[in-house]
Amino acid sequence: MTSPLKLTQVADESLLAEFFQESVGKWRSERRYYTLPDGETKEMVSMITIRFLTAGCDELQKLAQMHGLSDTVSLVCGAEVTWESENTVTGRKESKGSTLFGALGNILYRDRGFATTKPVTAEYHFPNPKTLCLRTEYNGSVFEEELKLIGSKYRTRQSIISRAGEQLMIGQYLEKRID
Repeated sequence: MTSPLKLTQVADESLLAEFFQESVGKWRSERRYYTLPDGETKEMVSMITIRFLTAGCDELQKLAQMHGLSDTVSLVCGAEVTWESENTVTGRKESKGSTLFGALGNILYRDRGFATTKPVTAEYHFPNPKTLCLRTEYNGSVFEEELKLIGSKYRTRQSIISRAGEQLMIGQYLEKRID
């Protein structure tokens, strides 16, 4: 008999695979960061490309190795996200890069975090099939993220960054599919 926990993990993995597949493509991400408590804002635009990764692919094998997972363990699916960002006020290029995500159970393995280039893990869950929630902790900070698919052409995201129980930053995003 399969345990309820195992069934939940398989269901989450299936929902994550669907979420990643529905996110494949090119997106224009408009976002605003609010620094707390003073409320200073920073506005950014990014061009994002999302590619679905299947179990056993080279990228997911490399990601599993980065996290020290056994050779017998295979991440069930994943995504590669590349981006190029610029500050909408100054027009200055802010960042360019890529990151890998891979799933196993209710853990999302990442090759880098929001504020670190080191591999990190996040716990994830789905309050509904179109909304992915992540919680990542490292270096004394907590990153809570919610990504929501809205139809086939839009996504919203919200990130809350906290340290020692105090919220430091809120990021809000509207992403429009362009391809």
